[in-house]
Amino acid sequence: MSRAPEPGERFFAGLRQLTFGGQNAEAYFSRSGTQLIFQRQENDSTCDQQYVINVDGTGLRRVSNGLGRTTCGYFYDGDRRVLYSSTFEHDAKCPPPSDLSQGYVWPLYQYDIYTSALDGSDLVRLTSTPGYDAEATLSPDGTRWVFTSVRDGDLDIYTMNLDGSDVRRLTRDLGYDGGPFFSPDGSMIVYRSWHPSTPEEVADYQALLGQGRVRPSRMELRVMNADGSNQRQVTQLGGANFAPYFHPDGKRIIFASNHKDPRSRNFDLYLVSLDGSGLVQVSTSEEFDGFPMFSPDGKQLVFASNRFGSLPGETGVRRLPHVLAGREAAGVRVQPVRLPARGDEPVRGRLGRTARVGKSSTRGRSSRRESFTQQVAGAVGVGMDQVPRGGAGHLVLLARSPGGGVPHSVGQHGEHAADR
Repeated sequence: MSRAPEPGERFFAGLRQLTFGGQNAEAYFSRSGTQLIFQRQENDSTCDQQYVINVDGTGLRRVSNGLGRTTCGYFYDGDRRVLYSSTFEHDAKCPPPSDLSQGYVWPLYQYDIYTSALDGSDLVRLTSTPGYDAEATLSPDGTRWVFTSVRDGDLDIYTMNLDGSDVRRLTRDLGYDGGPFFSPDGSMIVYRSWHPSTPEEVADYQALLGQGRVRPSRMELRVMNADGSNQRQVTQLGGANFAPYFHPDGKRIIFASNHKDPRSRNFDLYLVSLDGSGLVQVSTSEEFDGFPMFSPDGKQLVFASNRFGSLPGETGVRRLPHVLAGREAAGVRVQPVRLPARGDEPVRGRLGRTARVGKSSTRGRSSRRESFTQQVAGAVGVGMDQVPRGGAGHLVLLARSPGGGVPHSVGQHGEHAADR
């Protein structure tokens, strides 16, 4: 279904809503750019499972086995196979919800990483270590997975071969490092991170980690070389900054953030240069926008959003047209439809603020729902496996008009012309 962008969304030519009903998020393109894999919870009595849908919204079908809970799907092997994480071999039932007796925390479910054929057959288990193995994505040359794991006693980033062999640890600082994606040329990895800095924060983090939990608080973006060297922080915004993905030019990162008001439920999409400069706001909806990913040809952007929800808090997938170079294409008659060029005016947000996750007004919405800020921060805290809750949700796709001038020879998720 075609939708109009929000006022001020000058980089969007138009929106297409792809999903209706249920909770839907984390949609990632196939190598061909014709399909998406995403996680979906159809109702309150079911768990997130992996689904595939065509980019025109047709052909919705489940590819996971319907057992346990799944997260972080990804295409590879020329779109013949998919990868995702699941809890089903630990327990075929849905895992229990988070215990909030210690404040707002998220459980680190017993995920392992699996691959299967596109029809769900030939299920192969890649990891079998105790605890959390999830958030896997693929290198541009199609040879290495990058993922998050607690196998060495902390939430760190690792790489491994496609068959699960040759596991290499990339991060070692105490704290949560996760949500990794390769740069278009495969030379760098972007990720979200929070490292406790005071004795009290360290004690709290380690105590919860020992219980298989993590407290979502602050998240900033970091980048490192693909071998784990030269780790450096990109943002210092405060609030929850998550779901980073490289712009097709390899010089900027698109991500979701609530840094302008860390206590709010409003997450928008932003672009920032690798050195942290040139912050530009991309989306302006008063609802949640997150999990952005460019298509392999750089012409489309998909993200999850609560805009257009028929129920309070609906999260869905949208596809949006955009132009990458700052040039308005022929035939586009709406406001400028481009992702910002590097010289665009940066957003003047409240930089450097310390975020606190707390209760926020539900503005008359159901009292059963937790604070949306907490829900999303929980998603940030655990990784890519949690979806903002509170209603049904949908996906959005944004298509680019011809005429952009920014190089986009590779997609943003680390999947180039190599197998995904």
